[in-house]
Amino acid sequence: MGKQQTPRALKDNEAKAVTRMIRVSPQKLNLVAQLIRGKKVERALAELQFSRKRIAADVKKTLESAIANAENNHSLDVDDLVVAEAFVGKGLVLKRFSPRARGRAGRIEKPFSNLTIVVREVEAPAQAGA
Repeated sequence: MGKQQTPRALKDNEAKAVTRMIRVSPQKLNLVAQLIRGKKVERALAELQFSRKRIAADVKKTLESAIANAENNHSLDVDDLVVAEAFVGKGLVLKRFSPRARGRAGRIEKPFSNLTIVVREVEAPAQAGA
């Protein structure tokens, strides 16, 4: 007698991946997440591959994990996947102090972020007969 299994939060044609404790501010991470929202996964991977932002590598890794979850855990077709959601949450903030002039201390905040990417399988449009 175990506890009952919780129902699946996502639809049957969706898969997600979550990365926690990414060492970047949520505002900077959200700029990269905006690049891939609503795009097909191969296009999103290409955008992240050639992005000049440092954090793009971590976002790419999370997206690849979501694609692998869709393929292996939910048997979805990789070619029909789009990035349905890419959202950023705040994590903890490390507070540090740096010495300043006249015996004062300047506060330095080192924020962390959480990233969630949801991929969805969409039906490929039917090819028009020629």
